[in-house]
Amino acid sequence: MTHLRMLAVLLLAVLSGAGLCSKAQETLSLEELFLIAESNSAWLRPSLTAVREADKAVSEARSAMLPDINLDLSASFIGDGFTTKRNFSDYQKAPIPHFGNGFSLSIEQPIYAGGAISGSIQLADLRSTVSRFESELSRDNIRLRLAGFYLDVYKFTNLRMVVDRNLTAARQILSEMQARFDHGTALYNDITRYELLISNFELELLRIDNTLSILNSNLVSIAGLPQGTVVVPDSTILSRALPSQSEAWWQQTSFDNSPALAVARNSVEISRRAEKIVKAQSLPHIGLRAEWNINGPILVEIPPVNRNLSYWYVGIGVKYNLSSLFKNNRSIARSRIATQRSEEQFEVAQDNLELDVREAHIRYLEAYEELKSRDKAVELATRNYSVTATRYSADMALITDLLDAANARIDAEQQLVNAHINIIYSYYKLLFISGLI
Repeated sequence: MTHLRMLAVLLLAVLSGAGLCSKAQETLSLEELFLIAESNSAWLRPSLTAVREADKAVSEARSAMLPDINLDLSASFIGDGFTTKRNFSDYQKAPIPHFGNGFSLSIEQPIYAGGAISGSIQLADLRSTVSRFESELSRDNIRLRLAGFYLDVYKFTNLRMVVDRNLTAARQILSEMQARFDHGTALYNDITRYELLISNFELELLRIDNTLSILNSNLVSIAGLPQGTVVVPDSTILSRALPSQSEAWWQQTSFDNSPALAVARNSVEISRRAEKIVKAQSLPHIGLRAEWNINGPILVEIPPVNRNLSYWYVGIGVKYNLSSLFKNNRSIARSRIATQRSEEQFEVAQDNLELDVREAHIRYLEAYEELKSRDKAVELATRNYSVTATRYSADMALITDLLDAANARIDAEQQLVNAHINIIYSYYKLLFISGLI
């Protein structure tokens, strides 16, 4: 998008917020609308937030490689003790210093955890990657919806022109009929029929205007444009030269770029990493450990010694949960099945993508053939209407023939507009399925 066009959109936002404009028309290309939506659409924010959340999860997983540091401080009141014989006779009071204190500082650095730490980091990285692909998929879905609404606006705008043109022509013919009726060469029934046709045209214009209003509201809402903006489609969209690659090219492109397939592919890796983490629970954990303690008074002596006892040590600690040897088997079996399910889902996703690309490519080529047919139909319908109108003026055709010719012409013109739009939409749908939209 050019800086001037972006500035115009921002100006619309300011004016709309200040209540200075109720309606502002903005001519935007589809690609410019995509860029605006990517920056402003509230529909995209949850997926973007999910990406940031996944990135934080990666940082959290990496923090497991840092040492664990524990500090313990305590102060206590110690009551006097007593001593007795084993049969609890000969009671003697044992005075003890009443103030007790404790200090402990321990540091443990993991060295080996059976791959659980590195596996957790890799798992978080994969989930972060998946969240990005899911964000791309969400963006692509929004772009396809925008493309659908945008092309519908273009289609109904052109349909309105077609209906309005036919309405003008019908009113002119009605005026001629009234003149002929005044001269006694036309029936009042003919006038009534054409008045009914004009009424239908006027109703069709109302429906088209309402449809355009709804479509524009959808565009404004999804793209995040200021309320009151009227999006005017780029009139050059139908004159673009669209590429015509083979189905094999589209199949390979979709395999390389489809976000949906990338999500399924990374889900397989996530399952495999999760399986390794489960297996790591059956392996020993090794770490370096250092600790320093100060405690007082010394209560292991009789009488107690009112002094602090300090000691420290450095060593290697090994933890091995022996019960995991018989408890973890079920978890490992379940994780293997989960991995198998992910692999099967990936194969299904591949098959579905291949079928979707094939169908979209066939529909894309079919749209071109439809355009040729609709173009020929307009030519024939226009010729038929011209001949019928001439014959009617010469009293050689009935009003019903003229009405049929008029309806056939407007139907052919509407179908031609639809055929033009179908080519563009089929192309964007092909881009969407292939991950290139």
